[in-house]
Amino acid sequence: MPLGTTSVLLDPEAVLVRAGVRAGFTVADLGCGTTGHFILPAARMVGSDGKAIAVDIVQSILAGVAGRARLEGFANLETIWGDCERPGGIKLADGACDITLVVNNMYQATNRGAFLSEAARITKPGGKVVIIDWKTVATPLGPPAASRLTADAIRPEAEKAGLKLLETWEPGPYHWGMIFVK
Repeated sequence: MPLGTTSVLLDPEAVLVRAGVRAGFTVADLGCGTTGHFILPAARMVGSDGKAIAVDIVQSILAGVAGRARLEGFANLETIWGDCERPGGIKLADGACDITLVVNNMYQATNRGAFLSEAARITKPGGKVVIIDWKTVATPLGPPAASRLTADAIRPEAEKAGLKLLETWEPGPYHWGMIFVK
């Protein structure tokens, strides 16, 4: 997807509000991406008493997000190198996060079960895991339709990881979304 097109496709503030993000929360974005499209608005929403955590396996992505956070004056944003597809691959304590975001990552994950288990592990009991990914129909942007997954394909893996479905919705014209509670 070309840089800058996510904002047209997904409104991060609307997603974060729907997820229940509020001041004082700790929010992690797993596979945060180069623009920090969700984690920078999350940092603003959680405020100085909260924490926003950008997690990615690519160091240069984390450096870019950290630079943007500094430019925008976010002292509450932390970057963590992590392998989301390995048990314990994210150096966060069990239950460290109120809300964990998994946006546009399931279609490219080679071990979805481990990814979802790791998301569940770092989410506190009663916390939420938000999963958003590409609809399986061909769209003008995004990955090839053949590599996309349905929400129905992800749901059993999320439930196996200890998550309970709260709701499904369409966060944008080309995406499906699900909110789970741990």
